[in-house]
Amino acid sequence: MKGKPDKFDVTAANFPALRSFQRGYWHEDMADEYGTAPEAAQQFYLDADPDERQAVATEWARFLSQAKGLPLEEINRLLTGPLGGAISLTAQELDRISAVFAKSK
Repeated sequence: MKGKPDKFDVTAANFPALRSFQRGYWHEDMADEYGTAPEAAQQFYLDADPDERQAVATEWARFLSQAKGLPLEEINRLLTGPLGGAISLTAQELDRISAVFAKSK
């Protein structure tokens, strides 16, 4: 990854809560079950216990912080590749999802 420090290693081991969330909510049937990615994030927020919400929120914030400056296409590649999500997000969805997860902090 050009311009990013080596410590930005996007693997399931480095983002286990975020990967688990994505596999459970941002899967191939997400649109049928939840509508949009932000709506799926909101449902997770309602379903999860406080510790799970906090873990995902922390990893989401760390992921976005480390991905800052990357093109949206690269962010989506990381989310759908190593982190197991099945959907691509828009910039507006990233912001709306961040707002959902911010409630957990």
